[in-house]
Amino acid sequence: MSKDGVNTSRRTFLIGATSAVGAVGVVGLAVPFVKSWQPSARAKNAGAPVTVDIGKLEPGQRVVREWRGQPVWVVRRTETMLAGLAKVEDDLSDPESLADQQPDYARNQYRSIKPELLILIGTCTHLGCSPNYNPNPEVEVGLEYGGFYCPCHGSRFDFSGRVYSGVPAPTNMVVPPHSYLSESVVIIGSEEGETA
Repeated sequence: MSKDGVNTSRRTFLIGATSAVGAVGVVGLAVPFVKSWQPSARAKNAGAPVTVDIGKLEPGQRVVREWRGQPVWVVRRTETMLAGLAKVEDDLSDPESLADQQPDYARNQYRSIKPELLILIGTCTHLGCSPNYNPNPEVEVGLEYGGFYCPCHGSRFDFSGRVYSGVPAPTNMVVPPHSYLSESVVIIGSEEGETA
């Protein structure tokens, strides 16, 4: 007790107790708030890597899977498709894939780890439309050696997803991160397997 009759120990206790209850309340409010920043289980699953069995994919065929809400194309290119890549390079906007639209291991003429297998995000880089797959040469849309054609605004891409010059699409199509778990299984969205 102080000289003027005030119980300071009681005051100190009340201040300490009030501070402790306030701190617990702040933590109680902060925990759900901070947890709300974490992605939900549904969001985590949407961004999870996707495996694709390519063992039965025939030359010239394309399989479509979804990864992160986007279509991903896996195309087994034929010898004719591969031969056409060099023939169109003078008509392309970025034939050497200098724009950052692919992982480093796919920065080559084929834009892939294995020349015969192409893996692309199946959307046009202009407005996000889904281009048509043209496995056979179609001169009427300017794809003498085949490729991908976006009918919405006329963008054209070769069989490496490289954009032609003079079309609305500004860049090559995106190559997602991927690797091979085996000769017949590719994993999209992960580079944990073989990338060379």
